[in-house]
Amino acid sequence: MIQTVSTSPEQTRKIGERLGRLLQTGAVVALAGGLGAGKTVFAQGLARGLGVGPDEYVSSPSFALVNQYRGRVPVFHIDAYRLENAAEMVALGYEDYFEPPGVTIIEWADKVRELLPEKYLLVEMRILDQSRRELRLEPTGEWPAKATAEF
Repeated sequence: MIQTVSTSPEQTRKIGERLGRLLQTGAVVALAGGLGAGKTVFAQGLARGLGVGPDEYVSSPSFALVNQYRGRVPVFHIDAYRLENAAEMVALGYEDYFEPPGVTIIEWADKVRELLPEKYLLVEMRILDQSRRELRLEPTGEWPAKATAEF
């Protein structure tokens, strides 16, 4: 497990960007934390690190449920906030997003944890105070050790 503290939204974005540069096709990043913890900001950094251009605004897909972005690999951004239960995620055909050819980012992943694949990176975010966020990155399953070590 990796644990760090971010002192600003831009630093949270940069941490996400650094991780995004290391992600390979098929990676699933599960983001968990309360409202305002920085999940979308972290997802913006991940997308930047995955090569999503500055012309594409990465926002939380709360109403669309899934956004797709073009980067060095396709980026699928899922938001489970509005889902009532895991069955709604199943109805989305969520399994299709866990296979190559892209990287999947799931906000509010704790709401659908039982549906996550065997291999994913859990990023838990916690509000410490107005400007600081604690980030805990915990690989699950056979997450590539090289990516964790490089990070």
